[in-house]
Parts: sequence; structure tokens; C-alpha cells
Amino acid sequence: MPTILIVDDSAADRRLAGGLLSRDGWEVAYAEDGRDAFEQLEGRTEDASTDKVFDAVLTDLQMPHMDGLELTERVNRAFPLVPVILMTSLGSEDIAVRALQAGAASYVPKRNLAKRLRLTAKQILAAAAEDRDHSRLTERLVRQEFVYELTSDLGLVSAAVRAVRALFNGSPFIDDKTKLRLSVAFEEALLNAVYHGNLEVDSELKEADHQAFYDLAEKRSAEPPFSDRVARVHVAISKSEIRVVIDDDGPGFDAASLPDPTSPENLARPHGRGLILIRTFMDEVLHNERGNQITMVKTLGFEPAFVG
Repeated sequence: MPTILIVDDSAADRRLAGGLLSRDGWEVAYAEDGRDAFEQLEGRTEDASTDKVFDAVLTDLQMPHMDGLELTERVNRAFPLVPVILMTSLGSEDIAVRALQAGAASYVPKRNLAKRLRLTAKQILAAAAEDRDHSRLTERLVRQEFVYELTSDLGLVSAAVRAVRALFNGSPFIDDKTKLRLSVAFEEALLNAVYHGNLEVDSELKEADHQAFYDLAEKRSAEPPFSDRVARVHVAISKSEIRVVIDDDGPGFDAASLPDPTSPENLARPHGRGLILIRTFMDEVLHNERGNQITMVKTLGFEPAFVG
């Protein structure tokens, strides 16, 4: 059973997060600040009776002794396979952006813990578990490539996410920390293409009624013209870069209206969370003029240069 270390100097917030995560049967442990958390991580590594460190760290950002940014940096250096999820609050947006850039896997606004924490934790734990399972595969690969054409069958979307995550995990060119961040960016981009693009389900509905959002998506996936639309996925991995292109048959959107991921105030916005994560985790993100195609590029430290 996964064990999550919850780090917060507020006892009330620790109990709230722990109660939410315990609903899914996960074990939780607690730390009062970053220093306490890192000591517990090191202690588990040195304890012969414990076979692994924590499966994930959920941390507040503003804490005494060691804040969430420094904790993220130290965890990513010492325990690259342990993902860090941030809990953000008003006033912590600037440090949250820096923590995401330093290696955090995702974030959840504190005001939305009840709605988003369990879903985000499930996503990150699933990706991290596969990262650990596939951290040492294929050593002589020159290039990997997947091309899919996905109908509006929502089951295919989940299958494609798993397949591409496995592709990232199996690549000898990608370090462990980058694999998880790539998986998160890919999943967010594909979900945007299918749910917001082909099925035209507005993100405002998800904020208002989570279940109604998915019920409408399921309904439209069986109704023309939504059911006739296709999402095309092209993933290419070489020694020098990863290039992902996803396009859909939806009406598109104005790419110029995208939030700037380097602007801290955007973390508090109710919409655009996926695009903020994508633009933070990838080195280059481009949209076509219509706004129904996204190209994401991550540069790797290998030669020769990518061709294609």
C-alpha cells in the first residue's frame, strides 16, 4: 500500500490532507516542516527494516526551518523516484512556480484539496510506480516512435496514456525525474485534446460539478458529431529530444490567451492548470493558428541532434 508523507507546519492542514488520502486506503505519515520531512526520508533509507522510502511527498510551501522549495530541490537530488506534490495557497504562488521548475510533479491549491487532492495523488502515484518498475530498460535503442489515431472512446484515452508512459519509462535517454514530468505533460495535453477539443466539454463545468463534467463527456463520446472526431498522437524519442504532437478535430481556441506559466498569479486561476504544467515541464510548446494542435518538445543531453 502506498505511503505518502504529508509536510505542513499547520496541524489542522496535515490532518485534513491525511484524512482525504486515507479514504483510498493509503498510509500517511506526517512531518512538521521540510527539515523534519527530509530527516524522515533519510531515516527510511538507512533503516534496514524498511524496504523503501515514501511513495510520494505532499508538501506545503511556506514553512519554518526548510520551506517547500528547498525540500523539493533536496528530494529531487537525493530521491529522484519520489514525486513531490505541492499544496499551494494565496501568497505562495511565486515559490510554487519555482518548486515546479525545480522538479515538483504537480500541485493542488489548498482551497481545492477536497476536490482535487485524491485524484491528483492517484495520477502521480500511478505514474511514479511505473517509473520505478521500468527505470532500467532497453540500453541500445536509437529512436522510439508511436503514432495513434484515437476515436472518442474514452477507454482508448486511458490506454494511450498508459502506453506512452511506458514508452517514456522504457527509454534509456530520459532520466527518472524527467519521465514523470513528461508523463504528466502528455496526459494533460491528451485530455485537453479529447475532452475540451473533440468533445467540447468546458472546464468551467468541471470546476462547478466534477461528476457532471465526466457524465457529459461520456454522453457526447457516443453522439455525432463528437463521436466522429479523432485525436492524432505522434510521439518521437531520440537521443537529443522528445517531440510530442497532438491534434484534434475540435473548433480550437485562441492560443494567445494561454496563461504565462512563469507568472505566479496564474496558479490561483480556476482554469488552465494543465497548460501551466505543460509549459513548465516542457522546453518548447507551440500551438497551430487554429488552436487544435499542440507540439511539445523536451531537449535531452544526447547527440546526435533529432531529425524528423
